[in-house]
Amino acid sequence: MPDNNKKPCPDAVRTVKEAVCIDTNRVYDSCADKDCLADLRVYFTDRGQEVIDRATSVRCRSCEVLNVFTETERLPFNRGYYTVDLTFFFMVGLDVFTTPASTPTTVYGLCVYSKKCILYGSEGKVKVFSSEFSANEIDNQLPKSTTNPRTKVHVADPICLDAKLCQPHDCCDNIADAANGIPASIRNCFDGQFVYPSQENAVRVTIGLFTIVQLERDVQILIPAYDFCMPKKECSCETEDPCDSFRRISFPVDEFFPPNRQSIDCPGNASDLANINCNCGH
Repeated sequence: MPDNNKKPCPDAVRTVKEAVCIDTNRVYDSCADKDCLADLRVYFTDRGQEVIDRATSVRCRSCEVLNVFTETERLPFNRGYYTVDLTFFFMVGLDVFTTPASTPTTVYGLCVYSKKCILYGSEGKVKVFSSEFSANEIDNQLPKSTTNPRTKVHVADPICLDAKLCQPHDCCDNIADAANGIPASIRNCFDGQFVYPSQENAVRVTIGLFTIVQLERDVQILIPAYDFCMPKKECSCETEDPCDSFRRISFPVDEFFPPNRQSIDCPGNASDLANINCNCGH
């Protein structure tokens, strides 16, 4: 029988003062994905494409999600379910080698990936109207909200797994018109103008992507209220000597001597020999 190590709650925590109604976002459905996006075509501006056309090899340097466009539509014949169309825009940094022994030139390009998922978002038949408070002015009337749930996408930093030079006819185009099919907000993140796919060299990359997609709605929820949150700490407005503040900072030992895997994964004292096999299933 496991030991009961739970400490009793203080009286102030156990006592519910009242039940209050709050307006908040409730997640009705969510999904998590681990996607390997293989052989995505990289699109370059005129400046970047000039370097790529002279390249002998490329190496992936960085990858960043610039934006995710979402579109949520009701799924026919399935009440409460919605299709969520997601379009990811990646900025990929490449080290481009024009000769085998040369110093690489860093070039940034754009990758686009689209996916679809189906989630439950419940049903709503009301129209919501609200206003935004403006001091000393007439409150601004906000547009009415639709009955479709909101989509929220959480994206971890993507991992650039591979980058290769290829011939244009070997790379799949996922933008029909590279010059005109890119939104202005994405084009503004790059220097120069995007060009049509070159006939000299092209680049394809493989990206590892981790995402969580949620459908949420505004709801009113009844929750227990224990008390008001009164801060316990007093505000400090004293000007302190910066050297005194620095002396109180602990020496960053881990920065100079990075911990090994054993000391990270094993509980307790890393020098304890009993913990050496903590990751071996013993």
